[in-house]
Amino acid sequence: MRPDDRDRHRGGEGGIPDGLLIGVLAFVLGMTVMVWTATGLAGLFAHGSWPAEVTFGHTPLAMRQLVEAPHDIAAAWPETPKTQLSGYGLFWGLFIGQLMVLLVLTVFVMGTAARWRAGRARRRALAASAMPEPTPEPEAKAEQQPQPRSESVPREAAPRPAVEQVSAAEPVRAAEPPLESVPSVADGNRLGGWESIPAEGAGAVGVPTPRGPLILGPPETRHPLAVQAIRDADGPALVITSNPTLWSDTKDARAKLGPVLLYDPSHLCDTPARLHWSPSAGCENKDTAGARAAALLAPVRPTAKIDQTVADTAETLLRSYLHAAAVDGRTIRHVHRWAQGTQVQDAVRILRTNPKAASGSAGELEATLTSHPERRDIAQELTARALSALFTVNVREACTPNRTDSLTLDSFVDEGGTLYVVGEPIEDPRANPGAMPLLTALASSVVERGRRMAERSSSGRLDPPLTLVLDDVAAVAPLPQLPDLLSASGGTGTGLDRGLPVLALLRSREQARSRWPHHELPV
Repeated sequence: MRPDDRDRHRGGEGGIPDGLLIGVLAFVLGMTVMVWTATGLAGLFAHGSWPAEVTFGHTPLAMRQLVEAPHDIAAAWPETPKTQLSGYGLFWGLFIGQLMVLLVLTVFVMGTAARWRAGRARRRALAASAMPEPTPEPEAKAEQQPQPRSESVPREAAPRPAVEQVSAAEPVRAAEPPLESVPSVADGNRLGGWESIPAEGAGAVGVPTPRGPLILGPPETRHPLAVQAIRDADGPALVITSNPTLWSDTKDARAKLGPVLLYDPSHLCDTPARLHWSPSAGCENKDTAGARAAALLAPVRPTAKIDQTVADTAETLLRSYLHAAAVDGRTIRHVHRWAQGTQVQDAVRILRTNPKAASGSAGELEATLTSHPERRDIAQELTARALSALFTVNVREACTPNRTDSLTLDSFVDEGGTLYVVGEPIEDPRANPGAMPLLTALASSVVERGRRMAERSSSGRLDPPLTLVLDDVAAVAPLPQLPDLLSASGGTGTGLDRGLPVLALLRSREQARSRWPHHELPV
């Protein structure tokens, strides 16, 4: 026989994998041990002593008999006196209990190993990203020569590791829309703590440095920019992100400046210290309740003009529910129940009888509930969808604050603190919004509070400014105020002129258009 033919036929032969054999042997051995220990422990618990002749060597024959007659324990162990054996109920109870304990331990060990591997991979990735990449020789030579303003490579500022890694590969990415950045709105001045570098020529290649309030790019580009902006913020900061690593990389540095708060209803960050906040907080004021309802409905609000009436009806319902809960001291569970269409007459009664309720609010809610049944039903579906995350225990617990949480949230701006709002990225919130409405409502509330504080100040702006770092904001908490915040025109925008500098980091133009279809963002 030729060697080639022999090798070819031998390679085609099948066989049982070693892992499968080991797994089957381990399973059989484990079942044998559990049957043996369950029989002995059952006899020990029933009669106070280990049954005679109940040994590991006799267990395989006992297992075969138990498969044929599960209720006949004595037949499985014929050499053991029947008076020393227990009933089948105690035996099978101990056997199933051992099986459940083994299953729980297996799941725990697998989960611990998976978390350890993920943590090791994350640490390796961070260590690799922190290492500066060598600068190519042609670029090094180009930097030594004076460049005119018409050159395609822009003049670099002081060396910054996080930005140089991105700019090194930027000539290849120059044609990709997600990595474009807009011209600076501050003309090169500091924008709330981070430097804004203007472009030097009309044909300059776009470099993903924070030259404007809105930057497009993938997570690898957005993360270093967000970290640098948070670390450079001189005053309080509001951070919205879908990346828990952004919180872990900057929380220690921000803790030196003021309190660090974390609103993480989905429990994405590894910490027990989380902020609790109720969407009905401060809704004793009817205008506040209206703004809160608009923010809660923003992720699920239909964008078509024909659905505007339905959206307004849903906003009226949710505003009334929030106002009723706030004036009567009810919790978010009552608002959730009313939003589902259950016991809504309680809200009407509260608005009619409570002296703290706004005038005419009861009649407005009652008229909305009784007129146009089809429109009311669709609006009720919107309110129920906006608060659907409250069915989850973690989210519901995150919306049940205590007194300490309320005081801390109210004072973190004055104390130069930092509020991190962390949530899962959701691409289609109108189908399944998750916790996005709650995150949007909290972030919108903080922005509105900063705007009111700026209006009450003598200069008409916050000093030091409240820096807004909005990483992946369109997929986490699409703020209704974002178009106005990005506007830098005096008197109309609430960004720079109010002391609310913004760094918004999005993925693409299409994402911006899908979240704010009626506004043209400066992209």
